[in-house]
Amino acid sequence: MNDDEIVSLYWDRNEQAIKESELKFGKYCYAIANRILASKEDSDESVNDTWLAAWESIPPHRPAVLVTYLGKLTRRISLNRWRNKTRDKRGGG
Repeated sequence: MNDDEIVSLYWDRNEQAIKESELKFGKYCYAIANRILASKEDSDESVNDTWLAAWESIPPHRPAVLVTYLGKLTRRISLNRWRNKTRDKRGGG
């Protein structure tokens, strides 16, 4: 399935869009997340959060290049997760 068809599935609110995205771009998004987080569990969660973010953001926004859009979402989500994990806590001494 090509990118335009996947975007159309998102636009039509068809859940098959998530499955197709995972089949086509899952390894790519996982590689991005794993380079940032270096943890299988955290990377898996970030990729799952990517599909949710795509589901919530594509109907008002139609990305021109889907792989870049999903990679950007994965990178942002993974960096936020990494920052939260490595942040110094108040009063932690």
